[in-house]
Formats: sequence, C-alpha cells, structure tokens
Amino acid sequence: MPSREPTARPGFPFSHLDDAARARMVDVSDKPRTARMARAQAKVWLGRKLAMLVRKTGAVAKGNLLETARLAGIQGAKQTAALIPLCHPLPIDLVQVDAAVVGEHVIIEAIARTRAATGVEMEAMTAAAVAALTVYDMCKAVSKGITIEEVCLLEKRGGRSRHWRRKEPSRGRPG
Repeated sequence: MPSREPTARPGFPFSHLDDAARARMVDVSDKPRTARMARAQAKVWLGRKLAMLVRKTGAVAKGNLLETARLAGIQGAKQTAALIPLCHPLPIDLVQVDAAVVGEHVIIEAIARTRAATGVEMEAMTAAAVAALTVYDMCKAVSKGITIEEVCLLEKRGGRSRHWRRKEPSRGRPG
C-alpha cells in the first residue's frame, strides 16, 4: 500500500479531509511556532429564579458554582487533544476562564494562549464548553430546564489568518 501523505484538494476548504474525503490530522511540521491566542464564550440560560439564587449566594448544593465552572474550564482546555480526535496536543501557556451571572444567564469567557505551529481556538472553545456543562451539572438538581445556548469563538490572534474577531459581539461578558 502506498504511504503517501494525503493532501487536501485545491480550493477545498476542509483541511481535515484528504482528497478522498477521509479524516486526517493536518501536518503542521513545517509551520513556524508563533504566539497564538483565542478567546471564546459560552452562554448558559438559568432562568430568573436560579439566576437570582446564584447571584445571591454564589453557590448551589454542590458548592461554589462560578469557581467550580472556572476550574473545570481550565481542566477541559488541557484535555482538548484527548477529546477532539484531530486536534494537535499543544503546549498551553495560559488558560483563563471567567464566569459571571448576567441577567438570567451565566456568561463564560475563556482565553487560551500558546506558542505553537497551530491555533489554540479549540482549547478556548473547549474551556468555555466544559465550564458551561459544569454549570448545568451543578444546577440540574434545581432545574432541568437549563440551556447551553451558545459556544462561540470571539477572537483569535496569530498564525496565517493573523487577527480575526467576531463581527457580532455577544450580548454579555463576565466582569
């Protein structure tokens, strides 16, 4: 069997698919290691009563909600390559996760930084998503109607695309 490196088709935008549409890990061995940053957000709808409870006490039966979600997000970012099959394991220089109750939502913002040959967007988004899932887990005894409404990339810096920012900023941000 030939051992050629599958290549993406010219003009085909999916770098993780080869010329036969098979999933592949992108070869980044020739790319320079550069400083990269990504910022992502997740929104978790709690509802009025639960949001008031969290805002008032900061805690639910399982403990401090926002602090636990923050720590879970950091841990999630560090596990991204184990969770997302085609992600490269990255040397993460920083993961910062902030969470705040804004209206009826918990707004989570995650920042990840690295100096690597590929971006850190998935680590930032995984941090936000895992923090959001942790909010659900910690609050599910009070309400099963909690909704994770959004996980999105807000901004990235570094690499070939340089600086990218979401054109429509999300409504809330942690303080």
